[in-house]
Amino acid sequence: MRRNSSFRRRSSGASANRTRRSSVAFREQVLGSPSLPAPIQKMLDGIERQLGIRDWSLSTLAAVALSRRAWMIPVLFVLLAGFVIAAGGGGGTVETNFPIALEDYNDPEGGGIGSILASRIAESPFNLVGSLVFLLAICHTFAAAPITEKAHHIKHHHEEELRKAGKSEEFIKNSPSFKAELFHFIGEIEAIFGIWVIALMVAIIGFYDWSTFKDYIAHTVVYIEPMFVVVIMAIASTRPIVKLAEQIMGRVAAFGQSTTQAWWFSILTLAPLLGSFITEPAAMTIAALLLAKQFYDYNPSPKFAYATIGLLFVNVSVGGTLTHFAAPPVLMVAAPWGWDIAFMMVNFGWKAVIGVVIANILYYIIFKNEFANLKKSDSSESSETNAPAKWEDREDPIPGWVTVTHLLFMAWTVFNAHYPPLFIGGFLFFIGFTMASKAYQNKLEIKGPLLVGFFLAGLVTHGGVQAWWIAPVLQSLSELPLMIGSTVLTAFNDNAAITFLATLVPGFTDGQKYAVVAGAVTGGGLTVIANAPNPAGQSILSRYFPGGVNPANLAMGAAIPTVIMGVSYMGFYYLLG
Repeated sequence: MRRNSSFRRRSSGASANRTRRSSVAFREQVLGSPSLPAPIQKMLDGIERQLGIRDWSLSTLAAVALSRRAWMIPVLFVLLAGFVIAAGGGGGTVETNFPIALEDYNDPEGGGIGSILASRIAESPFNLVGSLVFLLAICHTFAAAPITEKAHHIKHHHEEELRKAGKSEEFIKNSPSFKAELFHFIGEIEAIFGIWVIALMVAIIGFYDWSTFKDYIAHTVVYIEPMFVVVIMAIASTRPIVKLAEQIMGRVAAFGQSTTQAWWFSILTLAPLLGSFITEPAAMTIAALLLAKQFYDYNPSPKFAYATIGLLFVNVSVGGTLTHFAAPPVLMVAAPWGWDIAFMMVNFGWKAVIGVVIANILYYIIFKNEFANLKKSDSSESSETNAPAKWEDREDPIPGWVTVTHLLFMAWTVFNAHYPPLFIGGFLFFIGFTMASKAYQNKLEIKGPLLVGFFLAGLVTHGGVQAWWIAPVLQSLSELPLMIGSTVLTAFNDNAAITFLATLVPGFTDGQKYAVVAGAVTGGGLTVIANAPNPAGQSILSRYFPGGVNPANLAMGAAIPTVIMGVSYMGFYYLLG
């Protein structure tokens, strides 16, 4: 027994030594300081033990990010942030050129992609850390479902304890568990990239200083698109706009006798293409709201549900390419490359229409039998109940002047999309109008749009420090590999960021320009983060997916339409020259 006890003490001591060594390595690599105050060191040691971190390698951190303990990593960075800021930053040299401009790197002459990336890491070690933080944020999105499940478990346990204590249901409803709410926030897909900005902040301050981070946020990162999406999503989800869109698509669905499959086909065809004129975020919002009512409310199978949301995301991503101002990835290149509406119609628009129609027809054929089941559920449900509709679902007519006013506010927002003082000011007037016309409105939903804006703001903040590796990867590829590479990269980074970085690459041919944009919009449905409007659709439809939208299932649902769109863009490109 004494030998075992002695062995345990030695093992414990060895483990502690390993933890201390890993802490020292972390301090030297990230904080730039070999020593920490005793309380901070004790806190760091404790968190490393809880997370099971033996070293701060990429493989170890990725494994932790995919585990149920992933929520503790942002907490670690939050706690360290206070020390880093108080210490005035790390031991790194203050550098105003952050992130380093692509033309300022001293890349090796004639070096391959591997040597270029290695050289850039050696020149600025922060590059690797910034990309590691981004990778962990992506891994966190895959762990969102179990974290949310944990939040529900904590909430249920908390409510049961209150009931045992004799508390009323009203008291229970208004006394949520802080721990449950915290877990729910950490597991919210739309919040993840914003949460990981804290980690990025710590890294930037550690390598540089507080002023560098402040200037990066205030002057380098552009948050116009997230702000625009919040406003346009809020306006597009109002009752007059949704009812107008429903009437337009209902007329098309009437050609198919207004069946569930007719609604499904008309929504997935017209709404994405409408995005070329009212912007993709507005089109996504309208399409998701109508699909919720006309399709998802009838409980499709999980396979059909994921196929539909994947098809929606892909169609919206390519549907905005009929014009040069509606799709974020096109907007990024339109001015630098001189692309206008005529260019987009001739080179992208008609190919997008063909791809959307083919993908919709194919999925219709694949799930034809399931449509029949949905039709039975629809008719049986309508005959079984004559209960009055909810206030939000009322069919009272909306005066034309109310709808026209909403359309004018939407037009104002789209026309001034690059000028936040104008579209935000217009939105404040819009809120006043909805209050004055309350009899014809539903409750103005702002939580969903704000979460989506938070998601996009976090994404562009992380994306701003990824150019060091994305740009050389794009530059090294010819047309077809570039299109495929752009499609794949888009799944892990916002497609607007991909095309923006492409404008910074010198010597791009017309064929390469076409290929990178075609790939960016083609891959826009593979993940929630691939295209700016996707979080809006995910926010509206997530309640139909137990545990939230699963990233792997979403990718599988979007795979077939992604291939179809890729063939449409590149096939016609090579056929027609």
